Amino acid sequence: MPNFAANLTMLFNEVPVEERFQAAAEAGFEAVEILFPDALPPEEFARQLQDNGLKLALFNVARGDWDAGERGISALPGREDDFQNALDQALSYARATRPKNVHVMAGIVEGGLSDTAAVETFCANLHAAAEAFAEEGVGVVIEPLNTRAAPGYLMSKQGEAREIIERVGHANIGLQFDIFHAQIMEGDVAMRLREFMPIIGHIQIAGVPERHEPDTGELNYPYLFDLLDELGYTGWVGCEYQPRTTTLDGLGWFKRGASK
Repeated sequence: MPNFAANLTMLFNEVPVEERFQAAAEAGFEAVEILFPDALPPEEFARQLQDNGLKLALFNVARGDWDAGERGISALPGREDDFQNALDQALSYARATRPKNVHVMAGIVEGGLSDTAAVETFCANLHAAAEAFAEEGVGVVIEPLNTRAAPGYLMSKQGEAREIIERVGHANIGLQFDIFHAQIMEGDVAMRLREFMPIIGHIQIAGVPERHEPDTGELNYPYLFDLLDELGYTGWVGCEYQPRTTTLDGLGWFKRGASK
């Protein structure tokens, strides 16, 4: 069975963020991830991890103005200074919390990968992030997002992300394979996991299409979990889904796996 990390942005949000660490640990999780770590100061975030015996799997970098609809700024020409400021902040959190990976968000780009300036900006910023986080022992990953959830995002398919990774050519960049997004955009998830496993640094899950618990929807997650074991994946699997009711009421799938 894979190693699961509770997403503290989506799960346990029945309580304030500073109480979600304890809730995740009491539910049996050994790791957490979060969309944006600045929900707490770095020292408090680190203390919560330590006090509850948790590891940090992942957080996002350079989101931009989320409330205004931005989904990253790393591929936006003219926002290089904003990216550097975001990178500096992320490094301060990484030094305090020691995540396994950080996800560098690209952004909404009209024209997508055909926008040469956007791709060049993204690659340059990615290289800078990969260098900086390598010094901290933290991996960098990039993630394709489906066009229904994030219209206009720079990448929507796994192969597109691989092209970026190969173009940057830095050993500290990998793929964040979100099964929810992959199923919506491409399907054939099992074969895609086999194909992209050599570059996968982080995996996320949710039921498709409603983005609820992984024991709902059209995917056979028990099969996929066994496949991850077969493929030798030892990284974290982030539980980035929206509970149908309460988090604890929807954790039957997790408890069944943990009891095996």
